[in-house]
Amino acid sequence: MPTDAALFTADRVSPEIIARAMRYPPSAQRVLPLLKHYLEESDFSIYQIVDLIRLDPGVSARVLQAANSRLNARHHPCSTIEMAVQRIGFDLIYEIVANAVAEQVLVRPLVAYSLEADELWNLSVSCGIAAELIAEMRGLDTRISYTLGLLHGVGMIAIDQWLQRHQPTIGFFASAFPREYAESEAVLIGCTHPEVGAEVLRGWDFPFEIYEPLRCQHDPLASLEHQQLSSLLYAAKWVRSRVCFEDHRRPHEPEPSLLEPVELSVFSLENLALQVRDRLEQVKRDLALGDAPQPFAA
Repeated sequence: MPTDAALFTADRVSPEIIARAMRYPPSAQRVLPLLKHYLEESDFSIYQIVDLIRLDPGVSARVLQAANSRLNARHHPCSTIEMAVQRIGFDLIYEIVANAVAEQVLVRPLVAYSLEADELWNLSVSCGIAAELIAEMRGLDTRISYTLGLLHGVGMIAIDQWLQRHQPTIGFFASAFPREYAESEAVLIGCTHPEVGAEVLRGWDFPFEIYEPLRCQHDPLASLEHQQLSSLLYAAKWVRSRVCFEDHRRPHEPEPSLLEPVELSVFSLENLALQVRDRLEQVKRDLALGDAPQPFAA
């Protein structure tokens, strides 16, 4: 752990500077080899490949970025992995996966956050599952919601990558939901991971309906146009914290007013946490056996 003196040596940096320095998020080591195998076989359907891509924040982001960078994509940006796969086709997906393997950009610990690789994957996937379940309950787009939940922590990845190159002595201290690392980030580098994450996704040509809720994940009511999706992400993060943390980061009760846009109660979130825990464990079993995970939503 860095010393107190070392913690306050970073220059204040803007979210845009950190975001520009990040090309891609890393990719999960359990998902990449299996996805590559599926793409090499002819008897796997597009649905199985999409379901597997959905479990990897790194590959998901690469596929979406590639789809949104194509000609005329700015007028019809992809918000879901399904749309992206249909737009770019299997050949480019194979290239994306092959490059990820070749570059060895596997999930690694986030040093500045004291998060192990498995912890980061658990947080990302459990938040995606929770967001999808909430969207299903409220009649919202489950695929957009899953993408939002899956990539909610991309700002942490960007900040960690930037710090390891420029200020490797800095480390953040976590508090409980909802602010988590944000207070420490604001003091030490002058910006927070939701701000950086929104800039990363904006720079990758993600649609406003994805990066605006990500920016407002700590304060959903601050979003003028996407309070419902912002509230959905706030709730999904509470659920994933309930599932993944047993220490001081275990969340207290969420603020009821911030749940109003999605009409959820604490009791309903507790029930969701049980479902997400079961589905996360099933995903891990499927991946360990080399099976294609089952779709989450009905």
